[in-house]
Amino acid sequence: MLSDINLTVERGQTIALVGPTGGGKTTLVNVICRFYEPTRGGVYFDGVDYRNRSHHWLHSNLGIVLQQAHVFSGSVRDNIRYGKLDATDREVEDAAKLSEAHEFISGLERGYDTEVGEGGNRLSAGEKQLLSFARAILASPQILVLDEATSSVDSETEQRIQHGIERMLTGRISFIIAHRLTTIRNADRIVFIDDGHIVEMGSHEELLQSRGRYFELYAQQSMDQSFRAAWQHESLSAS
Repeated sequence: MLSDINLTVERGQTIALVGPTGGGKTTLVNVICRFYEPTRGGVYFDGVDYRNRSHHWLHSNLGIVLQQAHVFSGSVRDNIRYGKLDATDREVEDAAKLSEAHEFISGLERGYDTEVGEGGNRLSAGEKQLLSFARAILASPQILVLDEATSSVDSETEQRIQHGIERMLTGRISFIIAHRLTTIRNADRIVFIDDGHIVEMGSHEELLQSRGRYFELYAQQSMDQSFRAAWQHESLSAS
C-alpha cells in the first residue's frame, strides 16, 4: 500500500525508483499506468486527473519495457512494427538504430526479415530486449516506464541497452525501476521507496552525500570496500 506519495515530474525528466523488494516501486508504477487507481488523491497529467481521460488516451501515450521481453512469432521487422502498425520500413530501422538493435539485426541471416521463432527462441535474452526497446521507441510514447529492463542481460549487452535508453529518454517523462544502481546514476531524481513511503529523494550525488538508505544500498552493491574508503577520503578532503 502506498501512502503520502507526493511527486511532480516535468517533461524530459527521468525518475529512478529504488528500494527493497516489496517496498512499493512496482505498485507506484502500476498506479501511474492506471493498472490500479488511487483510493485517495489522484494522478494528474497537465493538471487533469487521469480518471477524467480515456484509457485509450493514457495507453497511447504510455510505453512499457519489462524485465522479460515480449517477442512473438514472425520477423524482426514485424516485432518492432508492433509499436506502430503503420510504420514504414525506414521508421522501423531508425527505431532499431536508436535502440542499438540495428547492429545485431544486420548480422542476422535475413536482417529485418529474419524469423525470430516461437516466443523469440532464436534470439538471445539481450537481443529480445533490444527489440523491445526498438518497439517502444517506434511508438514514441510521452511517458516511458522501464521495469528492471536490463536486469536479465549480461554487462556488455546492458551497456548497449544503456546507450539506447539515453536516446529514448530525450524529451519524455520516464520512470525507471532499477536493480543495478549503476544504470540510474544520471537520473534527474532517484526516489527511494520502502514500506509504501518515499524515504529519500534526490540526485545520485545528493543521496550519496546524505549517507542514508541509498548510500548504504549503493555501497552494498558495489561489493568493494574501497568505495566507502574513497568516499570518506573525498569528504575529508572537501571539508
